[in-house]
Amino acid sequence: MPLYFFHIRNGMGFTPDDEGQELADVGAARNVALRSARALIAAEVAEGRIDLRGRIEVADADGAQVLALPFAEAVELLTGDPPSD
Repeated sequence: MPLYFFHIRNGMGFTPDDEGQELADVGAARNVALRSARALIAAEVAEGRIDLRGRIEVADADGAQVLALPFAEAVELLTGDPPSD
């Protein structure tokens, strides 16, 4: 199985993934990136803020970026009044 690395680029800088994960394909790697981004966002919510300017950059074993998942694509923001009955 291919090896993918999930590097984080956000307001704290760049955090490389030195271990990577073996996954079936790029689609599976995108799902891991999505869950990771949501976990990072959830941790920020616990601190009372959300910074959606970051992204997870997924690279293959050769170091080539195969996708970038912006944090803003990991969540749907709903604002305003709740729907009425």
